[in-house]
Amino acid sequence: MTVEPRAQAQEGQGSAAISSEAFRSIFRRHPAGVAVVALRDGDRPVGFTATSVVSVSAQPALLTFSVAGTSSSWPALSRADTLTISFLGAAQVDLSARFATRDVDRFAGVDWRWLPTGEPVLDGVPAWIRGDVVQRVALGASHLVVVGARESSQDGGGAPLVYHDRAYHFLDENSAL
Repeated sequence: MTVEPRAQAQEGQGSAAISSEAFRSIFRRHPAGVAVVALRDGDRPVGFTATSVVSVSAQPALLTFSVAGTSSSWPALSRADTLTISFLGAAQVDLSARFATRDVDRFAGVDWRWLPTGEPVLDGVPAWIRGDVVQRVALGASHLVVVGARESSQDGGGAPLVYHDRAYHFLDENSAL
């Protein structure tokens, strides 16, 4: 399903869209949690780092993330019915970097396993969710993927990994204002 933008500036009305550089600059300063999205494509695991994972609804449990249409993972993701999202902890910068790197076997040397339901999941993460792909929406040069959460696991320990202004950070008990 493709959603057409409803509000577009027409000549003489409103202002022109901001530049992509200004938009990127604003979001570089907006901190985001770091996760790895993983799925099965035939007999191989596919995965990528995502900083766009957002809770949509608790009842029913829905989340969303975006992925660029040019992502090497998009062809497999466009066919997937189920997937996992592994939420990374502060000590897992290496995992985030590995799953963000192009043209490597992202699962090589990484502790992971197949779930009984067939999806790959990373071991040693603070939490993960397995879910069904509910909807894919093409928006601009990216795709918004909506997932219905079906199963989860929480280790509960450790500070979350956060990405902000092109660098990794973590939150701990001293981070509160």
